[in-house]
Amino acid sequence: MRNSLREKVIKVCAKKIDQKGDNVGVSFYAFFANKNDTPELLMEAATWWIQTHKLDHFEKAKKIIEMIKSGK
Repeated sequence: MRNSLREKVIKVCAKKIDQKGDNVGVSFYAFFANKNDTPELLMEAATWWIQTHKLDHFEKAKKIIEMIKSGK
C-alpha cells in the first residue's frame, strides 16, 4: 500500500476513534468520498483489506491503525 494511503487510513481511523471511542468500526470505504474519483486508490485499499488480509466488512479502527503501523 502506498504511503499516502497509509497516512490517510491512519488519519481517518484516528479521527473516528476520537469521535466515537476505541470500539468504533470502519470499512475501507471510510477512506474515500462518495464519488469514485480515485478508482485505482479504492482498488488498492480494497485489495489490501479483502484479498491480502481477508478482513470483515467492518473492523475496529484501532486494529487497522495497528496493522498499518506494523507494516502489514
